[in-house]
Amino acid sequence: MKIQHSFQAILAGVLLVLVNACVTTPRSGAAALAGTWTNSLGTVWTIKSDGTFDVVNPKRHIWGKYTVASDTITIQETGGKAAKGCKGPGVYKFSRPNENTLTFTMVNDACKERIKNVTLPWHQK
Repeated sequence: MKIQHSFQAILAGVLLVLVNACVTTPRSGAAALAGTWTNSLGTVWTIKSDGTFDVVNPKRHIWGKYTVASDTITIQETGGKAAKGCKGPGVYKFSRPNENTLTFTMVNDACKERIKNVTLPWHQK
């Protein structure tokens, strides 16, 4: 009887882990990025699942397109008031350390203002 209860407890634990895995936040791909995010500079970045984004900060309103390959995003502004030197794309690695936080590490970007904003931690609004 004791072995049967132990087996049931182990089975319940495995089931709980599997159910939890189904409801966790996506950690990679475009699904991990979609949402409205803000950083400590007051920048609001809306990343849409259709591959477009919109950025509003106290100085600028910018929009553009992005592509995702695994844990890497390539960002390209297509309109708005981009800062000097920000005509080309920026490439960043991203991660989701927890459900409400998104972080980026610069891979390649010539835009100093974008680097300053993007590499800060982002929190879901």
